Amino acid sequence: MAEKKNLPIGGVITEAGTAHEYVTGGWRKLKPLLDKGKCTNCLICWVMCPDSAIVVQDGKMIGFDMEHCKGCGICAEECPDKVKAIKMEEEAG
Repeated sequence: MAEKKNLPIGGVITEAGTAHEYVTGGWRKLKPLLDKGKCTNCLICWVMCPDSAIVVQDGKMIGFDMEHCKGCGICAEECPDKVKAIKMEEEAG
């Protein structure tokens, strides 16, 4: 019979993955701008944002978390064609 070996536990994940603790907004070349008058609060931007940078409060899109927005433009691209409440603008500075 084979000898039993004590092996250390490996590959333990102690908490869910998140990039929230890493500020990545400085990578941005373009920034999103919201026209609240056009926004229908469909929240497609919130669902599609890869950085969780869409700020939602009480079921409404209220802005962007610019510390985490990398300026990819997915939010603007996914905003419905009849709405187009989000536009990308050159980041100043």
